[in-house]
Amino acid sequence: MKKIIFIMIALMGLNFATAQTEVGGVDLPNKVNFQGQDLQLNGAGVREKLWIDLYAGGLYLNGKSSDASAIVSANEPMSIKLHIVSKLISSDKMIDAVNEGFENSTSGNTKPLASEIEKFRSFFMEEIKKNDVFDIVYLPSKGVVAYKNNKELGTIEGMDFKKALFGIWLSNRPADDDLKEAMLGK
Repeated sequence: MKKIIFIMIALMGLNFATAQTEVGGVDLPNKVNFQGQDLQLNGAGVREKLWIDLYAGGLYLNGKSSDASAIVSANEPMSIKLHIVSKLISSDKMIDAVNEGFENSTSGNTKPLASEIEKFRSFFMEEIKKNDVFDIVYLPSKGVVAYKNNKELGTIEGMDFKKALFGIWLSNRPADDDLKEAMLGK
């Protein structure tokens, strides 16, 4: 009987251990669900700047893919999770990074998306602290829905905006080349 109990506890522990992936000192879930959409972790890595870890980022998709352009162009549910791991991240720094990301993602052509980008930047106006978690979720029926610490911040419609947004991490000029590769599972 003791062996059976031990085996059951070991198996439960094994299931729990595989339910998350450790990246940058934090655990990202291997599966997420947003508004009834189940997504699996495609890949995860750390955004670094000057050898400082800023956030752990994970890309969640319906099925595994390493094709960045196909992911950016896909009109299907997906999500990016950003878990802040540095006290150096502030609201102003995050907004600057978002601005730079959109510039790079759109090759400088942000004007057609100016109002959408402005709304997205507003999601980072509140103070950002270490261990804050942002979920950026694309749902074809709604658009991009942003969450901070599981609280919905707002929705931005439009496939062009979705492409530019996910391009911040997955375009030819990503925020961090190593993070892009990690998100793509490479």
